[in-house]
Amino acid sequence: MTVPENVLAEVRTAAAAAADKLATHIVALDVGERLGITDAFLICSAPSDRQVNAVCDEIEHQLKEQHSSAPIRREGRDSGTWVLLDYGHMVIHVQHEQERALYGLDRLYADVPRLDVGVEGGS
Repeated sequence: MTVPENVLAEVRTAAAAAADKLATHIVALDVGERLGITDAFLICSAPSDRQVNAVCDEIEHQLKEQHSSAPIRREGRDSGTWVLLDYGHMVIHVQHEQERALYGLDRLYADVPRLDVGVEGGS
């Protein structure tokens, strides 16, 4: 595993925040060796645009509160179907269930190690 402990702690916080807002299929991936530009991906799903945004809000709140972290960049917030939160050392993808099935990030990164994030529906 190449993910530093401090990054892993933030990924776990984000996963717990997503789970608190009822996100599903929460998966954390060690993409550091494969991508080189970030250490980890967190991918989760929600059934509606409103819930996608609620999950993002809670993730951002908890990461700010517990780790003083804020995203460098946010994309997709207006659409509510796929929001990307880029923290530099990790990238969080909150996707509408249909978007997740269509784009298949899980399949694209099926060969990278999964991280134990300690939440139901996590890997």
